[in-house]
Amino acid sequence: LPGCECASVPVAGALVRRGVTPAAALAFLLSAPAINPVVLTATAVAFPRDPEMVLARFVASLVVACAMGWLWQRLGRTDWLRLPAHAAHEGETKGAAFWDSVRHDVMHAGGFLVLGAMAAATLKAVAPASWLRTAAENPALAVASLAVLAVVLSICSEADAFVAASLTQFSLTARLAFLVVGPMIDLKLFAMQAGTFGRGFALRFAPVTFVLAIASAVLTGWVLL
Repeated sequence: LPGCECASVPVAGALVRRGVTPAAALAFLLSAPAINPVVLTATAVAFPRDPEMVLARFVASLVVACAMGWLWQRLGRTDWLRLPAHAAHEGETKGAAFWDSVRHDVMHAGGFLVLGAMAAATLKAVAPASWLRTAAENPALAVASLAVLAVVLSICSEADAFVAASLTQFSLTARLAFLVVGPMIDLKLFAMQAGTFGRGFALRFAPVTFVLAIASAVLTGWVLL
């Protein structure tokens, strides 16, 4: 379903509250903002000469979401997860909740694209070209740099592809890491996860997600890009 990061966290909390297995709800939390039709379409528009980026983003993000769900099912403990106090879309039917989410995303998509373009322009204007070249020339440093940048910038997944497309100094694999990490863990998502499920959960969930997202992006990039 189309949905940005800000919506996926409370919805995942509502799923857990209603009895959905936490592993499945956490897989939804990671996959909804990363591999929905709006985000994949934006990626295709941002990378018209590299259509394989759409498939690579879909595969890498899906692998991380499933892997985190399986890890929680196998290793997670109930005392690490604080049940949310309030459910998202309380009192609404499933259909009404769905269309509310769709309307929210459509109304905000344009704004997110503008913010993404502003972030890309600001990065190009502020960051010294020598720094970018130095990071881009080292494959490992390039991936790590863009992964950290995705966490810090905290750009919505509906706009991050345009920022990644502007980073032409970097390899497609490094830019894929930016696209996979950002929708799954950034500063605003960490705060929302801590507020919804508890700080103890966020402190465990975020670092593992970050590492798996980088590993999945690198492996997928090596195979597809």
